[in-house]
Amino acid sequence: MPKARPLTKEHILAAMAKTKSNMAAARYLNCSYQHYKKWAKFYESDTHDSLFEQHKNQSGKGIPKFLRIGGKEPALLDLIEGRANASSFTPAKIKYRLLTEGYLEEKCAMCGFQERRVLDYKMPLLLHFKDNNKKNYKLDNIELLCYNHYFLTVGDIFTEKQVEGIEDHKPVNQGKVEWEVDDYHLERLKELGLGDDDKDELNIISRI
Repeated sequence: MPKARPLTKEHILAAMAKTKSNMAAARYLNCSYQHYKKWAKFYESDTHDSLFEQHKNQSGKGIPKFLRIGGKEPALLDLIEGRANASSFTPAKIKYRLLTEGYLEEKCAMCGFQERRVLDYKMPLLLHFKDNNKKNYKLDNIELLCYNHYFLTVGDIFTEKQVEGIEDHKPVNQGKVEWEVDDYHLERLKELGLGDDDKDELNIISRI
C-alpha cells in the first residue's frame, strides 16, 4: 500500500476553516485521523499552540449530535481491543464510528478504490473480517474491500437468485426510487454544499 502523503500547513489550515473539529478536518482531507493528528501537531498556530490543539472541540459545539460520542454509542476502543461484546451494537453503527473516528480509511484496502455514487454519496465498500469472526473488530482483523475484491478474495456478494433478478430481461419496477441516506453520508453531502431538502435529488441529478 502506498505511503500516506504528507500534509502541508496550508492543507490543514484550509481544512480547519471548513470544519468544526479535528475529526471533521481529517475527513475533509480524506485521510486517517492518526495521520492528520501527526501533521496537525507538527505545525504551530499564531498563538504558538499546535494546529491540532487550536482546532480541538471537546464540547462538540456546532457538530450534529449523531457525530458525538455518548449515550448508547459503542465504546469503540473497548470493541477494538476486545473488551466489549460487539453483539450488543448494530454493525452499521460500529462501521460508521470506525470511519468517522479515523480508524478505517474509506477506500478499498486492496486497490484503493474510493469513487462515490453521485445520487447518495455512498461507496461500494464492504467490511471484511479476515478471521470470519464478525464480532472481532481488532484493527488487524478488519478491512474495507470494494465489491470486485470482495468477490475475488472472499466470496459471492449476490445470491444466484439476486443475479438472475438483475440480469433478467423482464421489465424492472419503474416505481419511484426511495434513496436512503444515513447520517454519515448525509453529512458528507452537506459538506459538498448539497442540503437535505426535497429538491436535492433533482439538484444532484442536474449536476451529472
